[in-house]
Parts: sequence; C-alpha cells; structure tokens
Amino acid sequence: MMKRATITIPDDLAQAVDRYVRAQEAPPALTAVVQTALRVYLTDRGYLRAQKPLRIKPAPRGSGHRDISEAHDRYLAAR
Repeated sequence: MMKRATITIPDDLAQAVDRYVRAQEAPPALTAVVQTALRVYLTDRGYLRAQKPLRIKPAPRGSGHRDISEAHDRYLAAR
C-alpha cells in the first residue's frame, strides 16, 4: 500500500532538486527523487532495512542449453 502525502519544499531544496534532475541523462520524476532521499535517510538512521543488491549467478559455462534467451518462459515454468 502506498501513502499519498503533500509536502512543501523550501526554495533552497527545490532549487537543488531541480538542478539535480536537470543534470541527469534520464531525468527522474520528483516522486522518485523524494522517495530515494527518504529511503536513504531512514536507512542511515536504522529505521529501514537496507535493500540487498540483485545478484545474478550465471549458469556454468557449457550448460547445454542454447535457446534460453528465446524459451526462458518454458524453462522458468519447468522449475
């Protein structure tokens, strides 16, 4: 469930956020910037568990399957 909130951002923060967004190659939405900042803030203070990075373990070389990129749904359904 998501909670909707209306916030007022002081001019100095709004200007900093605008500069940050404009500096990005793919500018994020304000919502994404605020959510990320809040997540980092609460994680640093111990109120939110850190998210673990995605770790993908590749198949051993020579696994014998040559069509996984095309038939991945079939392989996943078989698991």
